[in-house]
Amino acid sequence: MEIHIEETWKAALNAEFEKKYFQTLAKHVRAAYLQKRIFPAPKDVFNAFTHCPYNNVKVVILGQDPYHGPGQAHGLSFSVPGGTRIPPSLRNIFKEIQNDLGHKPPRIGNLMRWADQGVLLLNSTLTVEQGNAGSHQTIGWETFTDAVIETLSDNKQHLVFMLWGRFAQEKGKKIDYTKHLVLQAPHPSPLSAHNGFFGCKHFSKANRYLSKYGLEPIEW
Repeated sequence: MEIHIEETWKAALNAEFEKKYFQTLAKHVRAAYLQKRIFPAPKDVFNAFTHCPYNNVKVVILGQDPYHGPGQAHGLSFSVPGGTRIPPSLRNIFKEIQNDLGHKPPRIGNLMRWADQGVLLLNSTLTVEQGNAGSHQTIGWETFTDAVIETLSDNKQHLVFMLWGRFAQEKGKKIDYTKHLVLQAPHPSPLSAHNGFFGCKHFSKANRYLSKYGLEPIEW
């Protein structure tokens, strides 16, 4: 089966695409697109990989599900296309960046500029049914994205992983903490941001770590 994913990722994950679970996952997702309204658009499912090739990854930010409302999801965790209202969690991310680094919050929520600098904005589940959060959990995406995380952890050094909330922290348990910087905080949702996300200073910590190892910091 032909998988349309960026070439360096295709090489890194080639064995994964041949596994039975992924073949089953692909059939399920293809059928879902034919029967229901699924987000993001098919061309954007692997958008996080398109804009952040395997060889360029410096930071990984883990999300859970794509947004399940029209016009929101475009394949990058926490990100929305320009012209779309900025979701509450992303507003809180921008607030923390302002508090941490002094950057004025942007007016658009498209994080493609982060991805193009080496930030992999990875959701655990890459597709979702309209209006039905979590609808494509347990069909195989989590196994695939676990493999993405393990591939990065095992084969690279000095990456920064940002794990916000219990779900991301559970998913990040297999990261090798001796080779990478793993930053944990509560989720930026309005329900939990005041419990420790605000003030976590993950963005300045990430940039100091990257600079320490001779890598270009991220323009957040």
